[in-house]
Order: sequence, then C-alpha cells, then structure tokens
Amino acid sequence: MLKLAKEMFAMEGAQSCHNANVKRVPSSPEEDGTLKNCLETFGTGQNQMFSLRKAGSSPQPFYRCLILLLLLVNLAPLSNGDVGTAAQYEAPFSPTACYGTNEAQFLSSEEFGSAGKAIWDNGEACGRLYEVQCISGPDPTTCIPGQIIQVRIVDHALTSVSRPSWDDATMVLSTTAFGKISNASATFINIQYIPA
Repeated sequence: MLKLAKEMFAMEGAQSCHNANVKRVPSSPEEDGTLKNCLETFGTGQNQMFSLRKAGSSPQPFYRCLILLLLLVNLAPLSNGDVGTAAQYEAPFSPTACYGTNEAQFLSSEEFGSAGKAIWDNGEACGRLYEVQCISGPDPTTCIPGQIIQVRIVDHALTSVSRPSWDDATMVLSTTAFGKISNASATFINIQYIPA
C-alpha cells in the first residue's frame, strides 16, 4: 500500500509530499514537520476545491498528502511500542505480588499477566495496562495477524505461583490472553507492547 502511495506521489513532481521524503512508519519529528509544511503549502481542504478550480489549479497535491497521512496512520497500529517476549502461565494465579488473594484483580476477559524483570519496575507495574500484539514466534503461523489485546499486570513473573512456559520473558500472559494473539501451543512469542 505504501508503495502505491509513493508511486502516486512520484507522478506529481517536485511539490509532492513524496519528494519531501515522508515515507516511513513510525514518523520522526522531521517527517511530522515535512507533512505539516506540505499541508500548509497545499491547504487544509476547506474550500480547497473551489479556490483551486477558480484559480485554474488542481487540488490533487493536497489530497495526495491526505492519503499519505491516512496510510501512515493505518500501517502502524503499535508504531511507538517496545519489543519484547511473552510466555504464558495457567492457574493457579493467586496469591499475586500486586493484589494478594483479591479475586477482583482478574479481569473477566482473562487478559491479565505478570511483569518480567524488564517491566516490573520495583512493583510500579502493578495495575498497568498494556496493548500487546504478537509479531513473531517459533513458527511463521504462530501469531494471529492483526490481533491486539489489552493486558493488566497483576503479578511479578519471578515470584508468581504458577511458573511461566519460558523464563526471562518481558511479560507472562494468562493462557487465555496468550491464545487470543497467538497459537496457544507456542512456548513463547515476540511481542510489541505499549502502555494503554
């Protein structure tokens, strides 16, 4: 899709957003500035069609910038996330390092997990919500494409009652949460995650 957008912009010439080097995801501050300059140059779209037609010009450069912006947004669901690993664990989950035996800590969706040492942060991870997506696994078919879940941290992986399927994971997900984004038979997966 991005290649198609680049080809569309290449047809426009020197004033196109393509030639201004807006092309990758995630966008950098420089690219944000380039896109802003492009929109300032070609306008915001309000009455753009009328004023350009009246002046004998074409509104295409503006719309091409808009299409590029929409493509960049849609191609990067978790573009600012960190990359790590996830394992899985099964019941018993209680007591936890965060909330002891309080059963209210376990979400009805069962999308909860334990923090590995990379995100534990001396217990500050308790209660944090993360959006998590599987990006790869031991087998090319391990991940369920496009699936993103929201996980609540309720425990510390190093001290959890139930042991993880793989040591040194960034995050250990409940078997239900793990199965929503990947093949449940996998021992571990590579994930992208961001605070929700």
